Amino acid sequence: MLSSCSNLLQSPVRIGFIMNPPRLPLSSKPCRIMCLREEGARSPRNSLEGSRRSADYHPSIWDHHLIQSIESSYSDERFTADLDELKLEAKYLLESYKEPSAQLHLIGSMQRLGVAYHLGEEINESLGKIYTNGLWPYHDVHQTALGFRLLREHGHCVPSDVFDKYRDEKGFKKCLARDVRGLLSLYEASQFAIDGEEILDEANKFSAMHLKLLEKQVDPHVAEQVRHSLEIPLRWRVPRLETKYFIDVYDRQECRNPVLLKLAKLDFNIVQSIHREEMRELSKWWNELGLAQKLKFSRDRLLENYLWAVGIAHEPQFSKCRVGLTKLICILTVIDDVYDVYGLPEEVKLFTAAVKAWDLKAMDTLPDYLKCCFLALHNFVNETAADIEKDHGWDATALFRKEVWESLCEAYLTEAEWFHKGYKPTLEEYLENSWISVGGPIAMSHAYCLSGNTLSDNSTSLLQQGGFQLIYWSSLIVRLSNDLGTSKAEMERGDTPKSVQCRMNESGETERAAIERIRDMLSHSLKKLNEECWRTQLSRGFADMVLNMARTSQCIFQHGDGIGTSNGVTKNKITSLFVEHYSV
Repeated sequence: MLSSCSNLLQSPVRIGFIMNPPRLPLSSKPCRIMCLREEGARSPRNSLEGSRRSADYHPSIWDHHLIQSIESSYSDERFTADLDELKLEAKYLLESYKEPSAQLHLIGSMQRLGVAYHLGEEINESLGKIYTNGLWPYHDVHQTALGFRLLREHGHCVPSDVFDKYRDEKGFKKCLARDVRGLLSLYEASQFAIDGEEILDEANKFSAMHLKLLEKQVDPHVAEQVRHSLEIPLRWRVPRLETKYFIDVYDRQECRNPVLLKLAKLDFNIVQSIHREEMRELSKWWNELGLAQKLKFSRDRLLENYLWAVGIAHEPQFSKCRVGLTKLICILTVIDDVYDVYGLPEEVKLFTAAVKAWDLKAMDTLPDYLKCCFLALHNFVNETAADIEKDHGWDATALFRKEVWESLCEAYLTEAEWFHKGYKPTLEEYLENSWISVGGPIAMSHAYCLSGNTLSDNSTSLLQQGGFQLIYWSSLIVRLSNDLGTSKAEMERGDTPKSVQCRMNESGETERAAIERIRDMLSHSLKKLNEECWRTQLSRGFADMVLNMARTSQCIFQHGDGIGTSNGVTKNKITSLFVEHYSV
């Protein structure tokens, strides 16, 4: 994406991973066998039932009938017509702003209000002219930082030394320490750092320190925005949740533009109506599939999984992608709980072998509860691949089977064997396996295909086609965020050591020191993801999905295990996005 920025980017680092699993015979025809319906989960070795573990996950807090009753009140054509008029007015508004500084402020507001996707070409053109013609204003630190952030976000190679004018021999100038607006912009700009940009590291520390000092000295509304930014910076926030937050902030601003505000509220409601329709469709599918009713040990988290999908791609045009991702995550979650909690060692080995064989006859070796899992997986893969072939003209079965599901189950099996053997992996061993087991590669492979992308004729691997580093760093962020949020509860119930425990075992550090080390690794990974978003030759739309996966993990695990225990902050976020709407 930034071919002119080779001087800023280091060469990619190859991480150990089997890129080409051996080929096996396959069929792209969807299997329509229904999931077994007998009650209970029976193992062929009933005497071993007592050795099964339980995570004691709470049941779903969302009732199927309640989800079906949620109306999509903004799906009427008259609202679409109103939206088209407002989009046209917003386009004229952008064209009327001639000063680059005014354009940057308007574009920044459009992005945070969630309506920039309607004016993608116009925004790219405006930013391109500002960058190419040297019109970027930097009269003060706020304008410099705002321009830096927006231009870098859109792929323009802006060097970090633009901030040199605000520094002296001691660092950033003291006169900036009372400029709340400038400090906020500087802090947000610093989140686009890549490895080696010491100026941005310094900007991050300087702005964060002084924002914390000023938080109690400024207007309450400004203080709330400071806390919001320091909690999770804009670069790493889920776009759809940020839209919901910023609409309320923008509504309180004296300089708000009524056209943009009305467009943002109406667009939010219309997109929410689409999401509600998808929720009803998914709830019907999940209820009929019956996995949650049969396998009581697993997490029943339909809407929480849908939140993941919306975090990755919320725009209307990605409806099929969201539905497919949610189905994937639901089935993946059940299988994860089999390997992680419920399954016996010989059972998970048999299941892994069945996935590798990809043959319904392999089910004969499985206990009944795993037959149900395998059928659900088999049907999902074949039906999803058939839909992709129908819509986009290529067969994704090999990609799904070989690159993602086989690799995922092998990673799950490795962790299960570590637990049952009492083996304590090194941090390097753990991360080399767990960036796959966290589900990042499988989620992004499905997102890539379901959003209309294709692979080259000589490749059945998205990782080989240029997505390896991009997906690796995003997946590692998901893994580290997951561990920081969930490892305490998982270790209390008895589980394979996570990254924090692996660090403690290796170094002899205290838990607090190990957590800080993992946070340092997370910070480094965020910088590497910034770098790969620039470097990748894959489409910007897909790169944004990979970026959004990392962002969503920050949201889900910010206050602990937002999936395993979903009746607190996660419930509030789901209510905010899918239940509450705006009066227009």
